[in-house]
Amino acid sequence: MTPSLAPAAAELRPIREVARLVGLTPRAIRYYEGLGLIEPAARSSGAYRLFSDHDIERLRRIKALREDAGFSLAEIGRFVADEEALAHVRTAYRATPDPLERRRLASQGVARLESQVELLRAKIGRLAAMVGEAEARRAKLLAAIAELDAAVKVEA
Repeated sequence: MTPSLAPAAAELRPIREVARLVGLTPRAIRYYEGLGLIEPAARSSGAYRLFSDHDIERLRRIKALREDAGFSLAEIGRFVADEEALAHVRTAYRATPDPLERRRLASQGVARLESQVELLRAKIGRLAAMVGEAEARRAKLLAAIAELDAAVKVEA
């Protein structure tokens, strides 16, 4: 995609600015591009990557899924694909007055959201198991401390 010189082109930002805004490195953004998680909205005449506000929000989402939620890149790819499909469903839904088509599209949207819920519940399950393991280790240490405290009191 090559941007036109129309006013919309002014809204596009180069990779360094986007990296600074999102809190990623340009290298990370290029890596995500290579994985298919993001695609620049356009390229400048010098072939520099240019990103839209939509791209910036998508990068923020990817970063949050990676850093805050601990998603793998494969999980992020799945999540982002669902988000993209939901956006297409939303656009098609708004474009058609046909109730049968709208119902079909809404069902597609539900299926994509169920996919996201499944992914999130699996993540919650893994995190809950990790919490349980940490609590069990903590309980063992607390029991050891209690035994040591009892032994020290007996000797004193």
